[in-house]
Amino acid sequence: MAKLLYIGTHGPDDPTKACMPFHLAVNGAFEAGIEADINLAGDAAVLIQDHHIDSVVPVGLPPLRELMEKIKVAGITIYI
Repeated sequence: MAKLLYIGTHGPDDPTKACMPFHLAVNGAFEAGIEADINLAGDAAVLIQDHHIDSVVPVGLPPLRELMEKIKVAGITIYI
């Protein structure tokens, strides 16, 4: 089975780019039956903090709070 690693480098200052790896992992790979993990590097490392999870709302994608809930259910690992 294929496995994907999505790497996020954008922080809360660019919410759409910040949420992209979360969205692709849970609404893309997971839904397609592909195992995926997420690696947060640089500015993206703060996205696991509760106040950022609650406040990051991208354009055209689900809010980070909603994505994180799906990630927990899917069992996707987030590396920092």
